[in-house]
Amino acid sequence: MNELDSVARYLEGVREVLDALPLAAIREVADVLLSANYVGSTIFTLGNGGSAATASHFACDLAKGTIRPGRPRFRVVALTDNVPLMTAWSNDVAYEDLFAEQLRNLIQRGDVIVAFSGSGNSPNVLNAVDLARRMGGITIGFSGFDGGQLSTMVDVPVVVPSACMEQIEDVHLVLCHLTATVLRERLERIEPPVTLMLDLEAQALVHWPLAGETEEGEGSNGHRG
Repeated sequence: MNELDSVARYLEGVREVLDALPLAAIREVADVLLSANYVGSTIFTLGNGGSAATASHFACDLAKGTIRPGRPRFRVVALTDNVPLMTAWSNDVAYEDLFAEQLRNLIQRGDVIVAFSGSGNSPNVLNAVDLARRMGGITIGFSGFDGGQLSTMVDVPVVVPSACMEQIEDVHLVLCHLTATVLRERLERIEPPVTLMLDLEAQALVHWPLAGETEEGEGSNGHRG
C-alpha cells in the first residue's frame, strides 16, 4: 500500500462519517444557540488539546462570523483562551477544575456551555458540564466514539460516529463552520421577537457622541457637517 492509498482511505473515512452525522441533533444545536442570542445569554466554549483549538475557533466564528446588520451579536467566551488563568487554576487547585472554576465567576441561569471532547470522558470537561447544569445552564456536548459520559450528561449531545480521533476532530470543526453558517443565514431571514425588535429600535434612537463630538452636533463647534 502506497502513501496515496493511505490518503484516499483517510478521506473516505471522513466522507463516511459525514454521511452518518445526526442531523437532528445538529439542528437542535443551532436552535439552542439562536435562542441564546435572542435572549442575550452568554455562550461558553471549552475543550482540551485539539478540542481546545476547536473551542476557541468556534467562539471566534460565533462572535464575528455570524454578524448581520441590525441583529444582536452573539455573546461568547472561550474558556480556553486565558492561559494565565488556566494555569493558575491547574497549578493551585487541579487541572480537572480549570473550566469549572472559570465558569463559577461568569455563568448565569440560561447561559449555554458548548463542550468538545473526542472521547467524551475528559474530567475537566465533565466537571464543567456538571457545574453548568447545577447552576441552570444549557449544555451541548460534541464527542466521538460511543459518546462517553459527556453524551449522557448534556442537554444536546452530538456524537460523531467514528473511532478515529483525528477524524472526530476534523468533523467537529466542520460542524462548527456548518453551525455558524446556518446561524448567519437564519439571522438574515427570521424576525427576532417583538420585544427584542423594540429594544433594537430604542438603541438606534440613542446617539452616543464620538470623540470630538458635542451633544449639539457632530463637530466640536456644535455644527453638523
